Amino acid sequence: MGAGHDHAHGTDHAGHSHAPADFGRAFLIGIILNTGFVIVEAAYGWISGSMALIADAGHNLSDVLALMLAWGASVAAKKAPTDRFTYGYKSSTILAALANAGLLLVAIGAILYETLHRMAQPAEVQGETMAIVAGIGILINAGTAALFLRGQHDINIRGAFLHMAADALVSLGVVIAGLAILWTGETWIDPAVSLLIVLVIAWGTWGLLKDSVAMSLLAVPKGISEKAVRDYLAALPGVDAVHDLHIWPMSTTETALTAHLVMPQGHPGDAFLSEISHELEHHRIGHATIQIERTPHCAGGC
Repeated sequence: MGAGHDHAHGTDHAGHSHAPADFGRAFLIGIILNTGFVIVEAAYGWISGSMALIADAGHNLSDVLALMLAWGASVAAKKAPTDRFTYGYKSSTILAALANAGLLLVAIGAILYETLHRMAQPAEVQGETMAIVAGIGILINAGTAALFLRGQHDINIRGAFLHMAADALVSLGVVIAGLAILWTGETWIDPAVSLLIVLVIAWGTWGLLKDSVAMSLLAVPKGISEKAVRDYLAALPGVDAVHDLHIWPMSTTETALTAHLVMPQGHPGDAFLSEISHELEHHRIGHATIQIERTPHCAGGC
């Protein structure tokens, strides 16, 4: 009747790898540089009275925690499956992305609260200190972002890159604010820039939160068309119908698929399944399980 066949990369596809790239060194360098800078920036923000510097330090701290989570998840994702965790710990990368979005929301709330307080009660600000410290931040954040320039297909790596790139832009804004305060003496510029920083963080956080929640709910990953995959399977020779098609993320870099193909003439052979597996890789699906049926068996409805 029906036959299940697992083609999660047999010997004919051994050359293809969908495992997370090794960014261990990049994570380590990024964490060390940004932890040191957070301490320096927060200290000088306090000394100079700059809420913009403190806000940027808070954002950088959340990014350090995000880098730690993403690194830990990437290491866990490489661990071998066990009798209980038969997929291994690949989905920890999705949990890390979701946790990172949560951390950013907390950072937004804390910075926004202090910014509004500072707007109500402006304080003297040392514009020169702001500009110098933030200038160092541009170099550190841009350099860290460059470490994650490749590997944009992984939401964790993309998140790390976007965070660091946004931080570099935010630091540039603080430099401009510091110079403006130095030239004009207007202290309202500092909390105003801090508010802009909050908006930048919120904009990036929304995209990361939306993507990570979708992956947590096993939505079809971005960049993959369920309709295109269904149409491809339905057009195969001998296939009368496709049902129970499911496409979901196993991790931030790996996608799985299961499908039942109704083929009244019977099983066409392993070469047929091998070709499907190879073709689905072009749809960014690396783990496919296809079941062949002579008649449809879809109890829940096709």
